[in-house]
Amino acid sequence: MKKINIIIILIFSTVIINSAWSQDDVIDYTSKVPKFKFANTLKQQLKQLETNPLMLRFAESRKKMKDDRYRPYYHFVSPEGNLNDPNGLSYWQGRWHLFYQAYPPEDTRQHWGHAVSDDLIHWSDLPYAIYPGPEYQCYSGATLVEEDRVIAMYHGTRLGNMVAVSEDPLLLNWKKIGEGAVIPMTPNSKDLPYDVYDPNIWKKDGMYYSMSGGITKDANSGNQRVSSYLFKSKDLENWDYMHKFIENDYFTQVGDDGACPYFWPIGDKYILPFFSHISGGQYFLGDYDMKRDKFVVTSHDKFNFGPTKPAGIHAPSAAPAPNSKDVIVIFNMNDAKPTEGWNQIMSLPRRLSLQGNDTLMQSPAGDLKSLRYNKKIVKAQTIPANQEIVFRDIQGDAMEIELEIDAMEAPMVELNVLRSPNKKEFTRIAFYKDRGMWQGRNYDRPRPKSFSPKYNSLLTLDTSYSSLLPDVKSRAPETGSFYLKPGETLKLRVFIDRSVVEVFANGKLCLATRVYPGREDSVGVSIGSMGRDVKLLSFEAYQMKNIYMQDE
Repeated sequence: MKKINIIIILIFSTVIINSAWSQDDVIDYTSKVPKFKFANTLKQQLKQLETNPLMLRFAESRKKMKDDRYRPYYHFVSPEGNLNDPNGLSYWQGRWHLFYQAYPPEDTRQHWGHAVSDDLIHWSDLPYAIYPGPEYQCYSGATLVEEDRVIAMYHGTRLGNMVAVSEDPLLLNWKKIGEGAVIPMTPNSKDLPYDVYDPNIWKKDGMYYSMSGGITKDANSGNQRVSSYLFKSKDLENWDYMHKFIENDYFTQVGDDGACPYFWPIGDKYILPFFSHISGGQYFLGDYDMKRDKFVVTSHDKFNFGPTKPAGIHAPSAAPAPNSKDVIVIFNMNDAKPTEGWNQIMSLPRRLSLQGNDTLMQSPAGDLKSLRYNKKIVKAQTIPANQEIVFRDIQGDAMEIELEIDAMEAPMVELNVLRSPNKKEFTRIAFYKDRGMWQGRNYDRPRPKSFSPKYNSLLTLDTSYSSLLPDVKSRAPETGSFYLKPGETLKLRVFIDRSVVEVFANGKLCLATRVYPGREDSVGVSIGSMGRDVKLLSFEAYQMKNIYMQDE
């Protein structure tokens, strides 16, 4: 009798759980944001956008916030409200499209915001692209560009992974596939052998493939590790689960998860950028075993070097560069200070390319040079040891600096930007030649006749003294490593944009963080060397235009 009662209780509990889940399915989650149907020709669409209420609202919102001291000039920031992950970066009919998690004021659940660009730098707002309903929120995902349409696959909270398609010139009209999630969730994550989370999508041999980000828990310790789950489909609506996709991950740390994954060819290999809520943006390089449908990881590194909050790199969105074996990636960046009406921003887009088998090159992408004006040149000179040289004619909080230094034997070289005259505030970029980890001992037997260890160099972006304001959260110094060949000089491109500093070094490394100087005069630039002299070979500085005020 007791056994029957237990069975009845279990059945009744299951009915209650399933009933609750079913009720959740039928709740009306239709967005309260106005939605518009657009024409299917570019000329008509452009005409409609001129008077579209959302477009007019966005323009007014940008105008109201344009004088915010910390709002960037040439990094993308949402036209209204907050911003989160970039999604579905794609190149369609000669234009770049950037989607992102947006929070409209009349319905602050995540929608897919939308912007378009000819050059990855000058972005124009477009109306919201994908609205919640039947899903509760539109979370992260990716796009696949086909000849006649663009497919978006994303996570619809409380339902599962969703698919929508668009085929018009500006990707303004989106139609969802199926009656709900094409890869549905269940009330209990243990019900399924896979996670239903941030998906991406690609095509092989006439079949669609989707990888869903997630975790695996170690059977013995219970510790969480990065994982991803592979599905395939003929029609985008019906998906079959295959298996775990990533193989040979010896690199990530315990606690990492595989959010916001993307998977694209790069050079002669494949890259898988992803985001860990523990340790930030990172990537795998490896080989795509198409017979087994497995990604065999051969190397790994990070896009940020420290926690993602405060002020760090957040989630990636990546897409193939047209007519190239390169990949374009963009990130959102977390804030470190409250800002009224907005918070996060997008990083500059980066072009990723492969050198050799496993060296990832990173350089700024897009037509940044079109923003330059008021060029200043500093003549080549020796920088004396233990002195700081302040460039009195070079100042600004929206600048690009391009320089080359021969560090010779100096223990440390530093460039200070956003520096106040009394150096109460400054952001420090420090270079340590050959001071990083060496690239490994050779254990071959017999030992080679000659063995010369190679040491990486280090670059630090330090915001410890960037702001005197009490509500700014300092970020521990961000330090990355890269290899300089013997005789290779240090080449930096430094981008300063109101509340962000990004530093590219020799096309091999990028450091980025948010900054919030409190003093109006924190706009100076200086250079110095510790211990020994260094040679400044070239130095150019440019003011940078505001991409949002070009028509004024």
